[in-house]
Amino acid sequence: MKCAVCARQAKGYGWFNPSLKRSDPGRYSDQWVFCSRRCQNAFSTLMNETEGQMIDPSEMETTAMGACLQPLGEFVGSIGMDRPLASYSRIEVLTLIDVVVTAYQCQMTAEHERMAARDRAFLQERLSLQKGRV
Repeated sequence: MKCAVCARQAKGYGWFNPSLKRSDPGRYSDQWVFCSRRCQNAFSTLMNETEGQMIDPSEMETTAMGACLQPLGEFVGSIGMDRPLASYSRIEVLTLIDVVVTAYQCQMTAEHERMAARDRAFLQERLSLQKGRV
């Protein structure tokens, strides 16, 4: 299973909708799984703030959407820019979706890894400063 926030491999963290009764099948979902407490907390905060309603994309999501443009353009250019979407074959539509989703997920994963590396460097620096005081 993939993390609902960053699409990495989920590692046992989950979320349920506390506003639904325990007997409600919608309370628990295998789509709400996460790779870390960080992603789980981000999702929980978002769900609490928005009450599960759609919100505007974050800056990171908007950047990831922009990262899809080049691969999308390359694919559409390879099959013909003058063709309307309605004339695409099933395989072409599925490939188009794959191109966009893959580019989006790669950008989101790269950004999360960059942020994690920055956080890790900060924490290592703090740890080395604390060890220096002892």
